[in-house]
Amino acid sequence: MKSNETLLRTLSREVRECLTQNILQFWLDNMLDTRRGGWYGRMTGKGRIEQDAPRGAILYARLLWTFSAACRVLGDSACLEAARQTKDYILAHFMDREYGGSFWSVAADGQPLDTKKQFYAQGFMLYGFSEYARLTGDEEAVQIAVRLFDIIERHAWDHAYGGYIEACTRDWQPIADMRLSDKDENYPKSQNTHLHIIEPYTNLLRLLRETNPGCEYAGKVSAAVRRLVSLFTDRILNPKTHHLDLFFDMDWTRRSSTESYGHDIECSWLLHEAALVLGDKATLNKVEPVVREVASASEKGLQPDGSMIYEGEPDGSRFDCDRHWWVQAEAVVGFFNLYQHFADEKALDKALRLWEYIKNRLVDHEHGEWYWSIREDGSVNLDDDHAGFWKCPYHNGRMCMELIERVGTMLKIH
Repeated sequence: MKSNETLLRTLSREVRECLTQNILQFWLDNMLDTRRGGWYGRMTGKGRIEQDAPRGAILYARLLWTFSAACRVLGDSACLEAARQTKDYILAHFMDREYGGSFWSVAADGQPLDTKKQFYAQGFMLYGFSEYARLTGDEEAVQIAVRLFDIIERHAWDHAYGGYIEACTRDWQPIADMRLSDKDENYPKSQNTHLHIIEPYTNLLRLLRETNPGCEYAGKVSAAVRRLVSLFTDRILNPKTHHLDLFFDMDWTRRSSTESYGHDIECSWLLHEAALVLGDKATLNKVEPVVREVASASEKGLQPDGSMIYEGEPDGSRFDCDRHWWVQAEAVVGFFNLYQHFADEKALDKALRLWEYIKNRLVDHEHGEWYWSIREDGSVNLDDDHAGFWKCPYHNGRMCMELIERVGTMLKIH
């Protein structure tokens, strides 16, 4: 550890600078809609703000989480105000007063647009409100987070086979098209939705234990997190490949062979985080070998330049070799997690090489934020959003905050 102290201090300083000056400032300077409130729904890859673009629940929930977490980590009052405004906008426009939960999208004027209930979105709203509550102690935010937990448990849990379905209609009835996006396959269960339910449930458990450890819901949420951990280790993890399969039928029949290297490495540390927050030794003993197996499997996506490609087929018949912004960010945290908790020096080297790639290739040093991806031929992808429905400061901002906090813990930096 001592020999790496200089490296870790440099890393912490660099990601703090990236977070404050490149990521957060970009959003505060460019994406706030001062006329209609909230945030603009899209900036194109070429830097044009589309003021009338639809506004997505995922974007807003992630912005609520990001600015709440950033204020907690950095103590920045501008982040607190951004989080507060985002919370108010969500309550005014996204939350369904009649049936509960969050709409999928609203128009630029705040009117409901797509009213389906995607449980991925309910999970992210829970993530955002639980983080805002951790920051402020706001009781309304706590109650919203708890209600969203109840909604997911009531309407998404499959009592026959276990696990969570993808989506319902506005009034929680079955829906034919359950896809998260046009790029996804239409199956009732996915690794991605389960990953982004265990993530907010873990944060809600952390919140309840911090504020009211003896409350009824701490026990309920703890049981749900433990159940989700088992779903990952026993259902979603492919025991033959150690990758996480992507899509499933209701009975957990596997429906995809694609290997998603970014989801693998992201899951490795989020699953570990869930077990650590649970604080259950038996669960941790079960999870930690899986954490290392899944992280090791993800290394199939690592490239000689230190980056990680998006996904591929196990037989090598297809690879998506773009270096997506979120994949690089999650890979940094995933490999750093192996170094922090398992003293894996090689993993630290992988994390540092990924960070060098990000600094040199993905960060937009001129306009702020990160590019969506770098193409296989090395060119910058300007076709996809610079900011928008899916592109926001959650993955890259969280990477920075995770490293600031983890290095601070390791080196006792306050």
